[in-house]
Amino acid sequence: MNSPQRNREILAVLEELYPDARPELHFSNPYETLVATMLSAQSTDVQVNKVTPVVFHDFPTVDKMAETTPEILYPYVKSCGFKSKAANIVQAARDIMDRFGGKVPGTLEELTSLRGVGRKTANVVLANAFGVPAIAVDTHVFRVSNRLGLAEASTVEKTEQQLMQVIPKDHWNRAHHWLIFHGRRVCKARNPACATCALLHLCAHPQLKPEL
Repeated sequence: MNSPQRNREILAVLEELYPDARPELHFSNPYETLVATMLSAQSTDVQVNKVTPVVFHDFPTVDKMAETTPEILYPYVKSCGFKSKAANIVQAARDIMDRFGGKVPGTLEELTSLRGVGRKTANVVLANAFGVPAIAVDTHVFRVSNRLGLAEASTVEKTEQQLMQVIPKDHWNRAHHWLIFHGRRVCKARNPACATCALLHLCAHPQLKPEL
């Protein structure tokens, strides 16, 4: 079986397994998408979703976030990690007000120019807030795509580049969520459930140990 055919089969199985795969962060506009995604770094979607309703109630728009301070915001988001997150979110909001007329920008270059916004965060915003084809490589996407053999890369950026080559562009946004769902439910970092994985026969690096 050649690699392109195997890749197509992997994607077909993932689509069948997770037809309703979607973002598990809660947001309703580009501003909320950006803030929630920034908070999710080294945190869980579950924890972020506990925090954001109050954040978005008290700071409902970019200008309201820009007017506050990291010291005021930090108690709201403390459970999601470091103080630097609060500082980055406030500064990003100020940058958006100063440089983009109060509107979250819609290109990779503009988004990554904001403080605390890397490629992964920018791609999540592009895909989910603007419908722009993008592949956001988080820890799940990196792990699963390299285990399956959709990518063979040592860095997040190289993984993103390789996935863009093997996944049809009109599938990028959905494939990102398929890989995340599979990583959270089956192909976990520790003790992946290879024995019950529907992709075991296609996997390039199965972790399943033979029975003794």
